[in-house]
Amino acid sequence: MTPLLAKAAVIATMVGWYIIRFRYARRSRRTPVSLNAHGPRETVLLLTSLTGLGILPCVYAFTGFPAFADYPFRPALAWIGLVFAAGALALFRVTHKTLGRNWSISLELREDHRLVTDGIYRYLRHPMYTAFWMWAVAQALLLPNWVAGPAGVIGFGTLFFGRIGQEERMMTERFGQDYRAYTARTYRIIPWIY
Repeated sequence: MTPLLAKAAVIATMVGWYIIRFRYARRSRRTPVSLNAHGPRETVLLLTSLTGLGILPCVYAFTGFPAFADYPFRPALAWIGLVFAAGALALFRVTHKTLGRNWSISLELREDHRLVTDGIYRYLRHPMYTAFWMWAVAQALLLPNWVAGPAGVIGFGTLFFGRIGQEERMMTERFGQDYRAYTARTYRIIPWIY
């Protein structure tokens, strides 16, 4: 693994994410929204995540800026990062496929929205967030830069911790006891831990 290949892996992860998401975004737009909690706060959270997982790593991959924050490249860490990136994309694809038309980029519930508890959702309530965490860790391992590397963890972490409580309240309000029972038997993002 070389620094150039590591940067290419980060860009390939972004492209893969977009390809997966594009197909499902088109499908879900056809299903009307019944509840939308998207507001200024959600916009800021989404932009923060985009900055950390998209803008800063792209700038670094294509320009090397900010070079002052570079540290020595470690091929072994980059290989581990590549495994995390591949796992993130695989999990990202599985979650989109399982959610189908119930998916949305923001805090929304669709008409005839159902509580998805099968597939990967049998074990995790938020496996798409797990995929994003894996992507953020991959970025930190692949980019040897104190700004661009951890930017994904910081950016997505801000979105996750700023959104998860509101999302789970929204699901509890919609699905009531079914969702409470579901939360009692599943983990949020890491099996057997959290």
